[in-house]
Amino acid sequence: MTEMIPIHALAHARSGDKGNRQNISVIPYDPTHWDHLVTHVTEPSVRELFGHRGVSKVTRFLLPGLPAMNFVLDDALEGGVNSSLALDTHGKSASFLLLGLLIPPAENPADT
Repeated sequence: MTEMIPIHALAHARSGDKGNRQNISVIPYDPTHWDHLVTHVTEPSVRELFGHRGVSKVTRFLLPGLPAMNFVLDDALEGGVNSSLALDTHGKSASFLLLGLLIPPAENPADT
């Protein structure tokens, strides 16, 4: 079995919010890892990762001309900043959760 690696070995992330919707962008450190990340960081894998937050839908947007992807998570913030009792009502730390998602390593181990 292949040992899995966390996304943060290949990319960094940023997160933001609007109401009860959250977005998280994933940007590879090296653009050569773009295709690998697109293959393995999918809407279903992100929805499963955030299932405990009550996420109802995940939409992935691939940004043309830029090696980055943006995930929009519906119903991710327990009602939004003004309604939630969560410690991180804006969901700023959610990007760290996504960066911990395990994926297979890139084909060339020297690339990770």
